[in-house]
Amino acid sequence: MTGQILDKRTRKVGLDPGSLVYVGKERQTKPIITVMDFDEKKLIEKEVTDIKECFEFRKKPTVTWINIEGLNDIAILKELGDHYGFHPLLLEDILNTHQRPKTEDFGDYIYVVLKIFHLRKDIFRADTEQISLILGSNYVISLQEGFKSDVFDSLRERIRKESSRVRRMGPDYLMHNMIDTIVDNYFVILERLGEKIEDLEDEMVTQPAASTLRNLHRLKREIIFIRKSVWPMREVVNNMVRGESSNLIKKNTYLYLRDVYDHTIQIIDNIETYRDILAAMLDIYLSSINNRLNTIMKVLTIITTIFMPLTFLTGLYGMNFKYLPMAEWHDGFYIILAFSLTISGTMLIYFRQKDWL
Repeated sequence: MTGQILDKRTRKVGLDPGSLVYVGKERQTKPIITVMDFDEKKLIEKEVTDIKECFEFRKKPTVTWINIEGLNDIAILKELGDHYGFHPLLLEDILNTHQRPKTEDFGDYIYVVLKIFHLRKDIFRADTEQISLILGSNYVISLQEGFKSDVFDSLRERIRKESSRVRRMGPDYLMHNMIDTIVDNYFVILERLGEKIEDLEDEMVTQPAASTLRNLHRLKREIIFIRKSVWPMREVVNNMVRGESSNLIKKNTYLYLRDVYDHTIQIIDNIETYRDILAAMLDIYLSSINNRLNTIMKVLTIITTIFMPLTFLTGLYGMNFKYLPMAEWHDGFYIILAFSLTISGTMLIYFRQKDWL
């Protein structure tokens, strides 16, 4: 996978900064463009085929949310950038879907890059999707890669309710809801990963196998991957909380952003805890293997110890000398057999008293 990412990034080698080249997963279908324009009393929601249909809402006093799913059509993004006056480097970052989460204040608008995860059910792997948010004076534009289910469906349902708080607040509160929805998705992903870690831990203690070690390494890799994408979230939200973008974010929104910051810290703490657990699980795995090996060696040692005197007796009376003591006894075989059983029984009783069995 790393090679594929690097191969796509080489498309930009030699080009001027700000050149629009899509770096991400290929998508055959056309982008889906939806717009929601609302205030406390009215709502306009529709799906458009031409990005220009969204431009009519720019000068309205209402809040406009433009969402684009799919970034493979560069012409749409260029039209959007030309109309709103977005910097070419911002458009370049949107098309480069391997960005690190960050926030940038361009004065008239704020640009935020976030990551969202989709955890597969069948394997220990999380697919990542980049989401770019642009906050303006009366609009929010979200741009998604659009390969999985839309994470903002629940937010749309809240907007459709006339009594919802988001209908009464401004675009800064709408952006807060988007960030909060993405952060809540992290809790869902970490909960499912935590369940897999618990199952793997039980498997390591009871019946470790070669597949257990493979699953452990896969989980460690996913935790590192998620940590790399979530850790910068703390800086992103913290920059917004500290008021570096106060011209576009109202004071009453800071309280909600601080709550998102607290959730981000909690998520990072959970990730660090999972990292420590996975690091310790390798020791648990090695200890379980050693314990199984010690149990097997103990059983084999006891069997060998029991058979040592029996082997001595059979070897002694199996020698090919003409004259051996008791060799002519009529019941000699049964006497030796009884003597051997007595020795074996005595040793087993002794081992059990010593708790060696």
